Amino acid sequence: MERILVIGGSRYFGKHLVTLLRDAGNEVTVLNRGSVLPPDGVAGLVADRDDERHLREVLGSRTFDAVVDQVCYTPHQAAVARRVFGAGRTGRYVMTSTMEVYDPATFPSSLPGRGSARTSVHAHPVAEDGVDLPGFPAILPAAGAELPSGPAAAYAEGKRRAEAVFLRDPAFPYVSVRSAHVLGGGRAEFTGRLAHYVGRIGAGLPVDVHEDPYPTSFIHHREIAEFLAWAVTGSFTGPVNAASDGALTVTRLCELVAARVGRPPRYRTVARGQEASPFSFDRPYALDNGRAARLGFAFTRTEDWLPEAVDEAIDDATDGTPPAR
Repeated sequence: MERILVIGGSRYFGKHLVTLLRDAGNEVTVLNRGSVLPPDGVAGLVADRDDERHLREVLGSRTFDAVVDQVCYTPHQAAVARRVFGAGRTGRYVMTSTMEVYDPATFPSSLPGRGSARTSVHAHPVAEDGVDLPGFPAILPAAGAELPSGPAAAYAEGKRRAEAVFLRDPAFPYVSVRSAHVLGGGRAEFTGRLAHYVGRIGAGLPVDVHEDPYPTSFIHHREIAEFLAWAVTGSFTGPVNAASDGALTVTRLCELVAARVGRPPRYRTVARGQEASPFSFDRPYALDNGRAARLGFAFTRTEDWLPEAVDEAIDDATDGTPPAR
């Protein structure tokens, strides 16, 4: 039995991760702001992770064999965690990151891939060395760097800088799990991205796509929870990509959705650089999951689980009544 702390873990695949760890016989504690109670058999701690002094008070003398950080979004949060959980408080630290760290459209201008050349970056599925974070400035951008704007770019940049804090001078064995786009679970998939396609295709409305969209990577919500639980028990360190086998273009995704809703997809083409529907990308950065596979994790295939995920979205959209075909 291991003592495991999950920071966050109150919704979507984080909830499944907590129950997986509990059911495996571990002593699991969840730390969050207290808006959601932990499941039976799981201890709860309430703290603001941004407040270092309060976090230390709440943790007291507790130590953990592993910490899974589901909600680290900024270099400040990473720096606080590095200080608080260093000095022997944990034996392993697993941070949930994202494939968006590779997105060339979100790089500061000081990094390769910004500007006119950015679409040639990551022409093939990108492995963990696709972005150099140990040398990446963790607090401030390089002098004169142009920072991208918008919530997606801020999210990607925050994850990159958070990872860099941990990687530049590790205080404990550290893993960053760079997750593909997570789908499945019906309404539990709170971003509504799959529901977007079910709704538009089911209603006969066009989906906005780029003229030549690049493939992107996905993972089922239960599979990413299983992956994180697996990463807790491993001995490897550093970044690791987590993606089901088989990247999909947005048009292939639409075809798979259309097969379940019983209507053909319609498309509306948008110009390069313009906003389109979720998962339509005018630049490549699909994930190479080879490192995780070599370490022993057996991934499922996206096209095997996606139909069931679509059906869950249909059921939620129609309250269980099959759509007219």
